Amino acid sequence: MLWAIWMSFRSIGRSVRGIYRSWEGYDRRFAYCSPILHSGEACSRRGDMSLRIIVDSPWSDEVPAGLCLRAELSVRSLKWALEHGFLHERTDGAIPSILFGREEGGRHGNFHPASYQRICSIPAWSKRLEKVHTAYRRARVRANWSWKELDCSNSSDALLMNVFCYPGLTDVPRVRALLGNDPSASPEFGYKPRTPLSNGRRDNTEIDMRLGGLLLEAKLTACDFQVGDRRLVERYCNFDIIFDITQLPFRNGKHLGYQLIRGALAAYASGGNFCVLCDACRVDLQERWYSILRAVRLSDLRCRLKLLTWQELATAVPFDLQEFLETKYGIVP
Repeated sequence: MLWAIWMSFRSIGRSVRGIYRSWEGYDRRFAYCSPILHSGEACSRRGDMSLRIIVDSPWSDEVPAGLCLRAELSVRSLKWALEHGFLHERTDGAIPSILFGREEGGRHGNFHPASYQRICSIPAWSKRLEKVHTAYRRARVRANWSWKELDCSNSSDALLMNVFCYPGLTDVPRVRALLGNDPSASPEFGYKPRTPLSNGRRDNTEIDMRLGGLLLEAKLTACDFQVGDRRLVERYCNFDIIFDITQLPFRNGKHLGYQLIRGALAAYASGGNFCVLCDACRVDLQERWYSILRAVRLSDLRCRLKLLTWQELATAVPFDLQEFLETKYGIVP
């Protein structure tokens, strides 16, 4: 088992090196190497499995945090699957992901048992388990089951549901203090805020979760918060009132941080709050968040826009869930 983990670890490290030896034209202003690669303190914040194969390499400064984290999650998930005997597969690609499948006994390696049981008991939540993974169409000949998006080890949606579907989590006082949510609110995943547009219509895009008056966008290994054409971004009602356009990050004719802009607009329209959840090592995502926040004109709205790390949230969750997050995701309070 240890030999299999080591070989996969080495394969992932070589894949990352191969990608970044041929990387051209990537913008260093917005790509930061993960802190886990540079300091023992930061490594300890992500648990006891640091990526020494990347740390000790001369090209480590070229690797953005998202890919470093994805590689680490792949290693952790493979170890998790082999130690517990979970049904799993590995995707193709330069940095393969680990996919977990539902077993006959009801186990699923990508979810905490208590969270998974609760997800399966609520139809609106269990429906989200059925979305087919994009890689399945290419690999279905060799796949042992129909791969789903939430089977993937680096899925931020799966992590979000692992946390917020845990029984009684939203009733925990420390969680409520961090999020400022109504204790009676139940999570709604894939929520459409229907933000009004200047042409009288409404936006049809999704936000990862709504919890009462709180809208929440979750990130894990994604490279950024998407980009949007100027025409697409500036079609919202009150856009000029909410944002100082000259302060918004803009490149090659496109607005950066499109999901963050949408979230702020949705919070303004609904009168609620908007929160971004990301890993503490994702300095790049945090910088993008503050670049959008700086452009918000309204002080009242700025006070309703929040940034929270998974590590901060992990300090408030029950111990059983803490252990799961630390072992599988390297999220250490």
